[in-house]
Amino acid sequence: MCVSGQGAPRQGPRMTASLSAPTTASLSAPIPEWLVRVCLVLAVANVSLCGAAYFSHWWVYDRNGLGIPTDFINVWAAGRLVLDGLPAQAYDWDVQKQVEVAKLGQDFVGYFAWHYPPPFLFVASLLAQLPYQLAFIGWVVVSFVPFLVAIRAIAGHPFGYLLALAIPMAFINALVGQNGFLTAALIGGTVYLIPIRPVLAGICLGLLTYKPQYGLLFPVVLIAAGHWRVFISAAVTAVVVAVASWLAFGIESWLAFFHWMPRFSQAFLTEGKAPWWKLQSIFSMVRYFGGSEPLGWACQWVLTASVAVVLTLMWRSRVPYTLKAAALAAGTLLTTPYLFMYDMMVLAIPIGFLVRIGLKSGFRAYELPALGTVVVLIGCYMFTGAPMGLAATLVVAALILRRAGLWWRREPAQTFVAVGA
Repeated sequence: MCVSGQGAPRQGPRMTASLSAPTTASLSAPIPEWLVRVCLVLAVANVSLCGAAYFSHWWVYDRNGLGIPTDFINVWAAGRLVLDGLPAQAYDWDVQKQVEVAKLGQDFVGYFAWHYPPPFLFVASLLAQLPYQLAFIGWVVVSFVPFLVAIRAIAGHPFGYLLALAIPMAFINALVGQNGFLTAALIGGTVYLIPIRPVLAGICLGLLTYKPQYGLLFPVVLIAAGHWRVFISAAVTAVVVAVASWLAFGIESWLAFFHWMPRFSQAFLTEGKAPWWKLQSIFSMVRYFGGSEPLGWACQWVLTASVAVVLTLMWRSRVPYTLKAAALAAGTLLTTPYLFMYDMMVLAIPIGFLVRIGLKSGFRAYELPALGTVVVLIGCYMFTGAPMGLAATLVVAALILRRAGLWWRREPAQTFVAVGA
């Protein structure tokens, strides 16, 4: 990705030529050998932990052959209800739990509720046609592929493959069978493709409507920057998948979705049914430290509004597109109160863009240590349960804003450092 002072939307042709040709030969800064080694260690750790978890019987099935209650069971159970001709029943917590308990062979405390919009039932019904173990592991592997491709494209170098494997949140996502890989791939695909394949970028964004909480900022920046082809493509895609789900699963599934959403919001964002340390937003951080719900919402909305304003100004400015894309990806994590660690996979997108910049123009002295701090923060969550996700996101956001320092100081556009593909 060529990033220069010509970063305004109307300068798309120059960006297009550079974005479409990421090559190793374009690098002007060598990859630090120790960085490769660290990423290799993290990648091996992720793969090894998955293998150890499976063969130690604390992933998918336990030693007694019973299914381990994790998030993936709600996907399989929802799909099973679709195949049984009862798609709307997937949103009923009690019905859904009956199917889950029957499949796992054991009861569990609480619920693994299905709360995705009806279009995601297409994915659930496909997975439910497979044996549970194959569906679980297959979903993790298959959803990782587009994530791997996205990070490789964003990094602009084969090192991106290693970087994707090294992201510490990957093991968490795999362990519970969540959709963090897919979410990150769609967000990464959207921001990477905007200047070079706007229609395809819009399709990626339209498919992201299965996680509507991450779509808040995209219309704002697309309108601000005048990316109308992306905007229209996304809107058309969203309408198409919504209508397709209506035809496939009936209007009852949509009515059930909207009927159960308030209960879900009440349980997770008011009553704290999921412990606050599991969420990684500023809202949950306030609640974790004993703050009231109104205070949490006040902090969340102030942060959300601030991020929206900064991104609007940034996307209308001559800031290099790489930094705009990285800032938007990081911003999606800061603007939703409902953010679990597996969704922190999205943080790999801005990290990938920062790595792309560093591989072209060289890393600044503080950048790699700061990214190392992000790894440590995620590790603290994994080993202690301390909610460090917000801090990790803020560190990455600070690195992005620091790179955009020339814009903040209103220096001439010609002084921006070019970041090649």
